[in-house]
Amino acid sequence: MALLDRIKGSSDVKALTNAELAALAGEIRREIIEVTSKNGGHIGPNLGVVELTLALHRVFETPRDRFVMDVAHQGYVHKLLTGRAGPKFKKIRQGGGLSGFLMREESEHDCYGAGHAGTALSAALGMAAARDLNGTNEHVVALLGDAALTCGITMEALNNVATSTKRLIVVLNDNEWSIAKNVGAISTYLNKLITSPTYNRKHHDLESFLKGIPGGDSLIELGSRAKKEAKDFIVPSSLFEKFDLRYLGPIDGHDLPLLIQYLEFCKKSDRPVLLHVLTKKGKGYDVAINNPEKFHGTSPFDIATGQSTPVKPGTPPNWQDVFGKTLAKFAKANPKIVGITAAMPSGTSLSHLAKEVPKQFFDVGIAEEHAVLFAAGLATSGLHPLCAIYSTFLQRAYDPIIHDVALQNLPVAFCMDRAGLSPNDGPTHHGLFDIAYLRTVPRAVIMQPKDEDEMVDMLHTALQHQGPAFMRYPRGPAMGVKIKDQPTAIPIGQAEVLREGRDIVIWALGPMLQDAAKLADKLAAEQGVSVGIVNARFAKPLDTELLYQHARSAKLIVTMEDHVMMGGFGSAVLEALNQAGLSTPVERIGWPDNFVGHGSSVAELRAQNGLSPEEIEEKVLRRWKMACKLGQTSCPA
Repeated sequence: MALLDRIKGSSDVKALTNAELAALAGEIRREIIEVTSKNGGHIGPNLGVVELTLALHRVFETPRDRFVMDVAHQGYVHKLLTGRAGPKFKKIRQGGGLSGFLMREESEHDCYGAGHAGTALSAALGMAAARDLNGTNEHVVALLGDAALTCGITMEALNNVATSTKRLIVVLNDNEWSIAKNVGAISTYLNKLITSPTYNRKHHDLESFLKGIPGGDSLIELGSRAKKEAKDFIVPSSLFEKFDLRYLGPIDGHDLPLLIQYLEFCKKSDRPVLLHVLTKKGKGYDVAINNPEKFHGTSPFDIATGQSTPVKPGTPPNWQDVFGKTLAKFAKANPKIVGITAAMPSGTSLSHLAKEVPKQFFDVGIAEEHAVLFAAGLATSGLHPLCAIYSTFLQRAYDPIIHDVALQNLPVAFCMDRAGLSPNDGPTHHGLFDIAYLRTVPRAVIMQPKDEDEMVDMLHTALQHQGPAFMRYPRGPAMGVKIKDQPTAIPIGQAEVLREGRDIVIWALGPMLQDAAKLADKLAAEQGVSVGIVNARFAKPLDTELLYQHARSAKLIVTMEDHVMMGGFGSAVLEALNQAGLSTPVERIGWPDNFVGHGSSVAELRAQNGLSPEEIEEKVLRRWKMACKLGQTSCPA
């Protein structure tokens, strides 16, 4: 029987010998490699924390003790150690399988769910403060990646640790990579700590010396200020101790006995402590070690070679690549265009810009608020900045969008990748809320292209526009449409009629036009209904002139969007008709007022949420028949 099959919780880990722990680490790595090769997922981060997670479960006891993992994409090992090995783990990130992140509803051992970076320290500090108020004595451990220190939320939490609790354990898992190579002063500082043998030797020698003299133990306890000064003499700034956390390390994050020893010490600390561990992303799988950016989060791959599953011949390029290559082309021709990413150059395809015109590329780290404010500053000085940020992550920058860009009417373009579903990742990564949260912002222009040629035109339009402009587009392959040689600016707020219709007119955004065309064909063939189709292009401003014309001539308006219905494009249409005093019925097609889970595909999740082609047709047909009755007109046979 495999060791992994026997592990149901921390008590089982504690019962293993050191040799068995080492063997279990090997089993866990093999299981993670095998499963992610089929499903894709965050392989590199999880292989890097195998020993660290084993040590945490050896020293602490969940669910009583609490592990708060930043992003929680490195939680696969924790799942395997808390009774979740087996069929559901083998389907991780697929329909019917485990989530790729920690989720409170999935297990009592997951004390906090997360999918965005920088949340762990604040949440853990809240748990520690609550423990102190409740008079209980459980341990709270925050597990941070080094990239989390580039995130403003983490720094805000760090500022509050000493005034909020006397007992908190922070483990800094330093692998020098988040997704892309870390950037900025914090990364440089950590590198100095890691590469300063003088500091590490002096730190160790000081404690050894004090232990060897009478009363030395007391001096160690009372001499923290002297140790801080010693560290400051050797290293320019002892950052964490400036925030009143006792700093330990750096230590080897793959040395299990050493990790256990240090965590046992942290467990007894009567003041907040930070343990700095050095790990190797992808440990145990050379292909992942040699390609850390690709294997941070990967699609299915061949274990022997690391090669991703081949793309089927004839598959169109991804939306991301069309965007990235086009921006690089535009930037080459115009030195005023600059691109900004928040630690996602590869995911957003700004890597093309970084390669072609590096002086016009900025990676600000995991700092979306700063990215937008930085762009605002650039825009005041005659540049035309573009922020490429996933829809779900742009939520973090909502205040700077309103206060710093829109209020000042600055020419900043925003390209929102992953608008719609990121099916395997689930609710933390779906981009289903951007139209609603941006539509309320004065001066915002919100658009979505129907194909890659229109994407190029919209990008050109956004970079010509002298105000805030937002373009949203989904993950995955585009439509396979040829891009013309020269882009054409699209008049702001102008929709495009693709098909005329007398009875029903469908107003659709982006890739939903494909669904609209299939629906129109089916209604015409089976019901004899004349259905028009409009490529709305803009969620704001709407083409109200065309909309009012259709509302006066058709019996039913249908809106289709890859976005929640609450406050979305369909709501905008309803508001516009209401304002004009038009009572034409409107059937809105979009995602329900709920968080959509993870699944194997977009089609699977649509079917689970009432958005299969059959259900959409049924909704529209039912509303069409109601409209006919209200109009006292017979429907076509």
